[in-house]
Amino acid sequence: MIKIGMHQLSSIIPFSFISQFDKKIRTFPLVFLLLAPVSVWIVTETISPQIARAYTARVDLTIDRLPDEGYEAILRRAEMTARAAAQRSFDKDILVTDVSVIVSVQSYGAIAPILTLGVSRQQWRTRPDPRRWATYYKHARSLLRFDESTSSNPAAAVTIPQPVVNTPAATPPAPQTTPQAPGNAPTLPPPGERKP
Repeated sequence: MIKIGMHQLSSIIPFSFISQFDKKIRTFPLVFLLLAPVSVWIVTETISPQIARAYTARVDLTIDRLPDEGYEAILRRAEMTARAAAQRSFDKDILVTDVSVIVSVQSYGAIAPILTLGVSRQQWRTRPDPRRWATYYKHARSLLRFDESTSSNPAAAVTIPQPVVNTPAATPPAPQTTPQAPGNAPTLPPPGERKP
């Protein structure tokens, strides 16, 4: 029961002109289905374009107070650190539109934020000055114990005893003796037993 049959052209359309037109009608839906999504995408992009994917870079830094460093000196060092961090953040990623840098200072066990630098790329491009865009914390000086005197500072109160060293000028020089004959040589006591 095998049925073998040949596929013949449609007998409904007997003319070759109409047969060619029929082949074009069959391929049109396929081309339309392939190109329709592209045209829809182009129309939606022209009407409402996608929003750029920009973001804010956040950097938290901590610097240590150096011995005998004043508040103004550490504030200038914090500004230089914030400036370098902001520039590095803008240079590292082109999608960053804003940078937020928080600089904290550690001073003898106390830690507190000293400044926050918040700036956009456009503002930084026109004026890359951290003093212009920074917010300073006015209570940082007292939190970091800069107002206390150095005598109450526990690290400064520790003194290390130095060993006492006898200098050569404190002991009299040994007398120069000239060599004599062995029978006439005077005997001198050792240097520690001499009497003045």
